[in-house]
Amino acid sequence: MSIQKVIRMGHPLLRQTAQTLTKEEILAESTQKLVQDMLDTMEEEQGIGIAAPQIGVSKQVALIGIPEESARYPQTESSPLIVVINPVITVLDETQQGFWEGCLSVPGLRGFVQRPRKVQIDYLDLNAQAQTIIAEDFLATVFQHELDHLFGKLYVDRITDLSKLSYMEEFVQFWAENPEAYKND
Repeated sequence: MSIQKVIRMGHPLLRQTAQTLTKEEILAESTQKLVQDMLDTMEEEQGIGIAAPQIGVSKQVALIGIPEESARYPQTESSPLIVVINPVITVLDETQQGFWEGCLSVPGLRGFVQRPRKVQIDYLDLNAQAQTIIAEDFLATVFQHELDHLFGKLYVDRITDLSKLSYMEEFVQFWAENPEAYKND
């Protein structure tokens, strides 16, 4: 087990496109260790996703997993852990939906972001096998958020209404229990 330091907004690595991995690199012990470190870090931080650049590694690797009871996102459906390598994302439904997003690399803040409702992700798994997943609603948002990290984007780049960027304490006080806060504008 190796919990890594999560780098924060302002670190230049978070603004770069991460490197793709070859089949040999995916199967290497170093990638297995990277994924374990990412998982340990994600669990320690109570996250539901993490990308390799967030722990200072410029590789196109992301993990998404929503536990049965997520402390940070209590009103969400669970999803098993998925390791995504070299992803290609395709929008299947352009309908925008909004969720309040947070990020391990942007601690203490939440922001309301609108993204496409349904996406397809083609990727390689830890065995370098091609996989496809179709994600909808909140899970689609999580995938888009994590995969943005692999291409130098943060959720704050996608906020269209800065009045819906909030510190966590104010989010809990003014937005979390307000149904209007979750409305698709």
